[in-house]
Amino acid sequence: MFASRIVLKNWRNFRAADVQLTDRVFVVGPNASGKSNFLDVFRFLRDIAKPGGGLQKAVVARGGVSKIRCLSARREPNIEIEIHISESVNRSALWRYEIGVKQETRGNRQPKLAYERVYKEDKLILDRPDEFDKNDDVRLTQTHLEQIVANLSFRDIAKFFESVLYLHLVPQLLRHPEAFSGPAIPEDPFGRSFLERVAKTPEKTRRARLLKIEEALKFAVPQLKKLSDVRDELGVPHLEAVYEHWRPNAGKQREDQFSDGTLRLIGLFWALLETDSLLLLEEPELSLNSGIVSRLPSIMYRLQRQKRRQVVISTHSYELLSDQGISPDEVLILSPSSEGTTISVASSIKEVELLLDKGLTIADAVLPRTVPQGVEQLTFL
Repeated sequence: MFASRIVLKNWRNFRAADVQLTDRVFVVGPNASGKSNFLDVFRFLRDIAKPGGGLQKAVVARGGVSKIRCLSARREPNIEIEIHISESVNRSALWRYEIGVKQETRGNRQPKLAYERVYKEDKLILDRPDEFDKNDDVRLTQTHLEQIVANLSFRDIAKFFESVLYLHLVPQLLRHPEAFSGPAIPEDPFGRSFLERVAKTPEKTRRARLLKIEEALKFAVPQLKKLSDVRDELGVPHLEAVYEHWRPNAGKQREDQFSDGTLRLIGLFWALLETDSLLLLEEPELSLNSGIVSRLPSIMYRLQRQKRRQVVISTHSYELLSDQGISPDEVLILSPSSEGTTISVASSIKEVELLLDKGLTIADAVLPRTVPQGVEQLTFL
């Protein structure tokens, strides 16, 4: 399934937003415009739906209602999210999930539901608050989405949100997880336990994925051969590869000797191959050579087509957006202002379309619109 449309009100940077989504979405904008916060909408819904999660934990993990609510909200304090889910992005919505969140004005100021609604093919099948909620408003501290006994009629939505995958692999965490004390972050978005995740994959699937990744890496890291997973004498999982060099017998290396770019590519390719769920990628170009970055969109396209999955990517990269295969319908431009950030689809902007008609790339037509005003003043510091 695919998220085909999203409507936001008072969510973080966004006082109001309503955009159609494609199966591949590139999110661009200046620093602090809300790219990560846009991706976090999907993570928020995942955190509500997943086992052991729920509305309270999802809100608290983000610092409370006051941290999530847009600063421009004024007299409309509710945080509202509406998401349309289709069997494919070109078809009408099969499901529509709507949630409004508010904060108690007295007592412990818990997050509560302002409303929760579910539509199946435009037929309303859940509408809260209902009579039970009105007789016991403590029920409004939980969504039906998070309750197995309550979401039977729309469990497909819960499974869709629960399966959302976000990976922003940090090479230092992967190499030296023991150096970072404290509890691990739920869902391990930064790859601290990535090697364990690889090792727990069924052997046949694991070997097939690593072979595909090795084939792809031949063009980015030509010296790398025989990528595999191993365990050391203590049972700790590792990635291992042979690096060919001037010595007659090639040397084996483990992940602590891989470059940042190699590790990030392995994490990226693994994530693309892992499931058919919605995948969130944040600035995948980091640590990578520009020549490799320019080929990422076509690689993503081929892999996601194999899996029939949706990918949402935030980026600042000129090289990544220079791919001629990127359509303006796939690009969301974030524009910050004193009244919150607005979202525009690139194809809806006449000037962008004119530039594309003249043969310019998405990078040429769109990225100049994301440069902060007065950025030239930085040279005077």
